[in-house]
Amino acid sequence: MIEEGHSSVSRLTRKRKKMQEGGGEGDIIGDLSLELLNQDLLETVLSRLPTSAFFRLTSVCKRWRSVSTSASFKLACSEVPARDPWFLMVGSSVTSPDKSVIFDSVDRNWKQLDRPPLLGGKPDSIPVASSGGLVCYRGALDGDFTVCNPLMGSVREIPRPSLPCEARAGLHAIVMRSKPRPMQEQDPLFELIVVHGDFPRLFSTVFNSRTNTWGADVALSRRIYGSVDSNFNSDSDSDSDFLEMNNEAESVLYFLSKAGNVVTADMLRSPSKQYSSLLISADGDGSGTVYFLSSSGTVVGCDLDRRSFFEYPRLLPFCSEYSIDVMECRGGLAVAVLSEFLETASLRIWRFDDYGRTWVQTAAMPPSMSHEFYGKKMDINCVGSDDRVLICLSSGDVYRYILYDILAEEWVELPQCRMNGVVMEFSSAFSFEPRIEVSL
Repeated sequence: MIEEGHSSVSRLTRKRKKMQEGGGEGDIIGDLSLELLNQDLLETVLSRLPTSAFFRLTSVCKRWRSVSTSASFKLACSEVPARDPWFLMVGSSVTSPDKSVIFDSVDRNWKQLDRPPLLGGKPDSIPVASSGGLVCYRGALDGDFTVCNPLMGSVREIPRPSLPCEARAGLHAIVMRSKPRPMQEQDPLFELIVVHGDFPRLFSTVFNSRTNTWGADVALSRRIYGSVDSNFNSDSDSDSDFLEMNNEAESVLYFLSKAGNVVTADMLRSPSKQYSSLLISADGDGSGTVYFLSSSGTVVGCDLDRRSFFEYPRLLPFCSEYSIDVMECRGGLAVAVLSEFLETASLRIWRFDDYGRTWVQTAAMPPSMSHEFYGKKMDINCVGSDDRVLICLSSGDVYRYILYDILAEEWVELPQCRMNGVVMEFSSAFSFEPRIEVSL
């Protein structure tokens, strides 16, 4: 299921043999401590271990290995409020259709997971959303949704939503929300939320796992700072001249760069992040707000409770060339921006100040690290999980992966990922909790 080094397991196995051969008292006490626990206490102890450590320990003895299939052990695992994230990597280079690559934020190493057989038969399916221990895939050809637990391999196919003709123009956001499972129910509860339509005529649709049905399409009205105004036009920049090519969809803007080149502000996303979005609930419950990037690079927030959407002020002017992505940081909205200025590149993280109605910088990559990206035309894709942010930077021939620790204010470049001697290249990632107890 998980392919990685087994050095820690070997040490435990040698230690156990030493005990059986009459090793020292310290070894006997250390090895017998868990053996003397009753089953309930053993399951409680093992459920608190990091997931990778648990799988390593299951090879020590049959008793510990049998714990993983115990219903009471899975219940103990479900009582752990949160687990350190794993990052499911997405890219054009894959080892095989039946393998996935993840980065373990605890062990700080790369791992391979067996891809569920159902997904292995759909090589065009790519991750589009995640929540808790679940990841949602979408077929690039048929558009069908599939939800799975990447760790355990359980899969559930989602019925295709029936969208009205006026809302079939495109998908803007796909997000998931998982909920704690009631003790009397076997299946996990989750919702799949889709924002679609011909911008600015947007709709939201919600799939409920309990009923296995999609809800009715809900129209979202356009507003600005709390007032509903369907005729409100997006902010404009008077400092730069540009030609606006109007159509029924969102406008595509063209401007003249300083070098005399015609540049379009229409954003081209990598396939895995074209629905780059996130769901934020203020109290952890309720419908919350879905955030995504418009094709011109503005941040759009869809308030599902108020059935409305709004656009945030543009972070940088149209005439600036930059790459931007939205992400969750410590329970709130944040954006990461890679831009170039004065013959160098900078990567900064911003939050929106609701009181000052402006973007505020919260972090910046050290210039010695970000300068490498100058002139590379890098695309930035980010995913946040509580106090960690994984940033994937990619261009035609350069791939970098940066893990930012918000509390420690530490930027660490991850090592290259090598599988079977081949360097893997990824353009984006999705975070999920490695949950043993979640089945579909």
